[in-house]
Amino acid sequence: MNFPVKDQPTSLLGSVILGGFECSSHRRSDGRRLDLLASTGHDRLAREDYRALRSQGIHGVRDGLRWHLIETAPGQYDWSSFLLMLREAEIGGMRVAWDLCHYGWPDDIEIWSSAFVERFARFAAATARLVRSETESVPVYCTVNEISFWAWAGGDTARISPLAIGRGMELKRQLARASIAATAAIREVDPRARFLHAEPAIHVTPGSEADREAAEHYRLAQYEALDMVSGRMAPELGGSLDSLDIVGLNFYPDNQWVLGGGTIPLGHHGYRPFRAMLAETYARYGRPLLVSETGAEGTARASWLHYVCAEVRAALREGVPVGGICLYPVVDYPGWDNDRCCEVGLLSMLDQNGRRTLHAELAEEIARQGAALMHVRREEVRRHAI
Repeated sequence: MNFPVKDQPTSLLGSVILGGFECSSHRRSDGRRLDLLASTGHDRLAREDYRALRSQGIHGVRDGLRWHLIETAPGQYDWSSFLLMLREAEIGGMRVAWDLCHYGWPDDIEIWSSAFVERFARFAAATARLVRSETESVPVYCTVNEISFWAWAGGDTARISPLAIGRGMELKRQLARASIAATAAIREVDPRARFLHAEPAIHVTPGSEADREAAEHYRLAQYEALDMVSGRMAPELGGSLDSLDIVGLNFYPDNQWVLGGGTIPLGHHGYRPFRAMLAETYARYGRPLLVSETGAEGTARASWLHYVCAEVRAALREGVPVGGICLYPVVDYPGWDNDRCCEVGLLSMLDQNGRRTLHAELAEEIARQGAALMHVRREEVRRHAI
């Protein structure tokens, strides 16, 4: 199925190269709650950050709400932490896909309970009412970010909250249920709303012939969350094809590995081309795609973007509707576990004068790749018009 241009994510999010602001707000194993919007300064400097991205041709972003700050008591909302960003985006002409739950939730809710799903759906509906009252553009929401990763990190390995072990599938089902309920609640408020479902794109190869079946089972597990949302798996959760809208793939240099072994490096004979991963996902769901997260650290930033964009261009020419590529995070950030400065962004952390610097090499690559992607999109539009 070929989606018309108006249905592509690009038309909703403003540009083919997007920026993503790290908005994780989970608790670590030591009990400390992270707040990356605060620690990067973006919650205070949204105007400056949006302006800096627009100066580089980036007109759309992923950004987030912090549910734990907003819902101060059951059903009571303090929107002050969100309104600044929402209004600055509107004033600055920045299109935003808003994350509603990026690994964090209020402390008084038990995540395993039905109350979690109910409270989240009410929070999502309240957010939609506020956004509709403040803006006129079609809103885009990512209800629950990376269900698959959260289920592994929080349900199987106790790396992040809820710090469970051996309950990954249970957590995946609960998060899918919450996402489905939130989608329905938002649509009741604003039927125009669009939805981004951001999930990791992975590839796993066997270490030996004996591991082949296990490696393939692990690889296919990347689709379980989307299968739940779309009703292909566990239909009792309430999923349906209507619940699945824009499929986002989060793809990083370490997303391919040998089962039980190390990362497969780019250029290795076992490395799967990203274009093939995009094509497989599109064939499975028939929904428009977005590279919802991608990036690399240090000197690899520009070269990694070059690779991802080349693969996306190849996918576009094969008829796979990829609407854009989101650099994530677009601002350097303190690492989850040790607060080290992770130099991954187009923009730096704040210096001692409260200013950010621009990563020049990445900025140049963004300009080149943005132009190349737009050229391919224009080619595809002309080809389908004939």
